Amino acid sequence: MPVNSITSLIPDMYNALDVVSRELVGFIPSVSADMTFERAAVGQQVRSHVAPSATATDITPNVTPPDDGEQTIGNTAMTIQKARRVPVRWNGEQSLGLNNGGPGRRNIMRDQFAQAMRTLVNEVEADLAGLHLFASRAYGTPGTTPFGVTDDFTDASETLRILKDNGAGTADLQMIINTAAGARFLGKQVRVDAQGTDSILRQGILLPTTGFNLRESAQIVTFNKGTSASSTTNATGYAVGATVITLAAAGTGSILAGDVVQFAGDANKYVVASGDASTADGGTITLAAPGLRQALPAAATAITVLATSARNMAFRRGAIALATRAPALPEEGDSADDRQIITDPRSGLSFEVAMYKQYRQVQYEISLAWGVKAVKPEHISLLLG
Repeated sequence: MPVNSITSLIPDMYNALDVVSRELVGFIPSVSADMTFERAAVGQQVRSHVAPSATATDITPNVTPPDDGEQTIGNTAMTIQKARRVPVRWNGEQSLGLNNGGPGRRNIMRDQFAQAMRTLVNEVEADLAGLHLFASRAYGTPGTTPFGVTDDFTDASETLRILKDNGAGTADLQMIINTAAGARFLGKQVRVDAQGTDSILRQGILLPTTGFNLRESAQIVTFNKGTSASSTTNATGYAVGATVITLAAAGTGSILAGDVVQFAGDANKYVVASGDASTADGGTITLAAPGLRQALPAAATAITVLATSARNMAFRRGAIALATRAPALPEEGDSADDRQIITDPRSGLSFEVAMYKQYRQVQYEISLAWGVKAVKPEHISLLLG
């Protein structure tokens, strides 16, 4: 059995985790997460549970309660998409030099572990932020930072309205915003009589507001729109709920997956799930579920692609899934002398830390495997900024 050489470093690692957890990480604690120590390979399919809708029945007095209540728990399949590592290596001469009147190797290693875990946390966070492509609809004005009017929560309430109209309900709703929106919120929405508490003003905490748990993330995406100009639908007409829209052979440029579009006469802002590289060819675009909220007439209807914007996101927790695992090992194991799982108590991410003793040097490896998926696009909306 190898000597458990990493144990003495665990306090330093948790010290590092405490530093990393202060990064602006909003998505990881907000999504439906399956975080286990089981090992999974890149490309391996894993499943995340999905609870079904509940059914209510009438109350009828009887000797015994009704024989019901069973549910079939669904699941959604997702893939472990990445297995990533950050190495930290030291040789004997470096250790001797730093421990002899220098800052000490352990102090530097603590910061190296902090940077390694920060890197992996931010990659996971960025992958979750990238799921803005799968949102249903959007609210807000591109280029205008939300929450800019004092004591006005319309930006949040109208974004919430999209989720309500799509059947997401009002439980466990999350809103993740960038630091620009966060600064406006802290600067404009801190009055005690408006919020009912002084904790925002006194402590700088973003509180639950307008039905959302509000957090900031450093990884919110600014999406560059497609180049479409003067594009229109064909003259077929489309009913409420339609998602595939055929374009007329008109206009120029492209409509990209992730673009937010509006149709003339319809105030809704739809997110494009599948675009068209050349709108002049008369192809199709696909809107994210649940599709059109307002029927389009049987006539060519102008399509406006909204400008480049920040993609703040609102969603029900179960709409986005995150699965993390320790990276795969061969059946025989590998040459690591020791390995430990270190769990970040705030984000919940569990990193594997392995130690490889080499010729007059030692290498530590901090690693994580993960996958993300938008499980329910109808329950995801955007707040543009």
